[in-house]
Amino acid sequence: MRGGWRRVGAGMLLLGCVLGVVAVPPYADELADAAATPALEWRDCAEGFQCATAQVPLDYREPERTKIDLALIKLPASDPSRRIGTLFVNFGGPGPSGVDRMRQRARWPWLFSEELRARFDLVSWDPRGVNRSTSVRCFPDDAQRNAFFTAFPDVPDTPAGEPAFFRASRELADRCAQQSGWLLPHLNSVNTVRDLDLLRRAVGDAKLTYHGISYGTYLGALYANLFPGRVRALALDATLDPLGNAVGHASSALHRPVDTRQGLPDALADTFHAFRRECAAAGPSRCAFAGGDLAALVDRARRRPIPLTEPDGTRVDYTSSKIIELVAGLDVPGDWPDAAATLRRLADTAPATRPTGVPEAPDPQPYPANRTEAYNAIQCADSATPRSESDYSALAAAEDARVPYFGRRTVYNMMTCAYWPAEAVAPYTGRWDRIPANPVLVINSRVDPATPHPGAVDTVRLLARARLLTVDGAGHSTMFVRSLCAERVKREYLIDGILPPEGTSCPVDRSPFAP
Repeated sequence: MRGGWRRVGAGMLLLGCVLGVVAVPPYADELADAAATPALEWRDCAEGFQCATAQVPLDYREPERTKIDLALIKLPASDPSRRIGTLFVNFGGPGPSGVDRMRQRARWPWLFSEELRARFDLVSWDPRGVNRSTSVRCFPDDAQRNAFFTAFPDVPDTPAGEPAFFRASRELADRCAQQSGWLLPHLNSVNTVRDLDLLRRAVGDAKLTYHGISYGTYLGALYANLFPGRVRALALDATLDPLGNAVGHASSALHRPVDTRQGLPDALADTFHAFRRECAAAGPSRCAFAGGDLAALVDRARRRPIPLTEPDGTRVDYTSSKIIELVAGLDVPGDWPDAAATLRRLADTAPATRPTGVPEAPDPQPYPANRTEAYNAIQCADSATPRSESDYSALAAAEDARVPYFGRRTVYNMMTCAYWPAEAVAPYTGRWDRIPANPVLVINSRVDPATPHPGAVDTVRLLARARLLTVDGAGHSTMFVRSLCAERVKREYLIDGILPPEGTSCPVDRSPFAP
């Protein structure tokens, strides 16, 4: 059944169903509608891509005043005679450059098939606050930024590490407020979705065709509720529960940070268990950590870090926190063999004969763009989070006991948000059930460490018209969990509006440890 659709517990299903356009109440965000449509002047920018800059309002309440720049990139449709329109893509984050990721990934056939690239211009952009667009800056120069992040403490895996981590997290928030205080109150995703609607107008499309991955699914859910009548097709892949991301499903959720209330501790643990199952099935000839003992390895590193020379010659001292970070970073199944090899090398490395302290490494490399600063600026703006350090300490202890290794670190994933300027925190509190002109396709791996499958189920329940496709594998999004079946479902939806039947799932193409 490889490559085919199937219903759980039933036989093969060859055809989806088309849900037609329905009458939609005439709702649209008035602030965006009052802003002028940006003019785009596309220019060639190598390898078949075109680039442009759009000017949009800094503050949509005053759309004619200060403007900010958005950097865009386009891969034109390869068959202009059959072109449908523009497929806007957000690759996730928030924080990474959409321009860079489009350059890297536009021709990945399992993500954008030849047929999809023939029918659509593929367009991505650096959202407000990110990289080539008007960007958030938290340091006066690269040298200070690199020094700060190089010295940033590990996520604490014991209470002893909390004070230093708290201080560094507060300092990052303070530095961002000092350097970019004028920009921070305008970086919430509601404004980014307003930008997206202006970009839709700028390319001349009557309705939006969109592919959002991970954080990009949050933008898609917002668009479906701010501009429901303008939805042509929204494919949301690796789906954040939008209500959970903003404020949570109950008032008690406000006392937990975002990743905890989204269920990431259990998702990370489930992904590691899937890694171990696949590893055991592959055996030591294909998975170096087959039969390995993570608990023994972590306990050993807690007593003294394990020195390891990486393939590039860099010396790294693996603390227990770094080992947990390694096994919490199994988003990409294609990287699992390398992760297993590193764990095996650590297990086989003799204990250090001296305190390791400072790793023997070359000078730090330039920090990539402003990814971390933008991540914090956008995520802290979008989500209500606890502000008390004592709340984090208590929850970290409880989650550590409930989900060893993964519970504590997810509590601290966005610690900087506890200190973020209050005037820059603006989670969306509007409706999630406005009826879009066309239904939404939600896609999620069965086991996803970053966007758990239950969150995708909640999203389908939350949105007014949505259908779930489950990919029966482990990893984060079909960008990394390859499934020709899932690509075909997505392609038929984006091109022809065909939805898969309810309960449809797709197999993955191969095991991560397959030869």
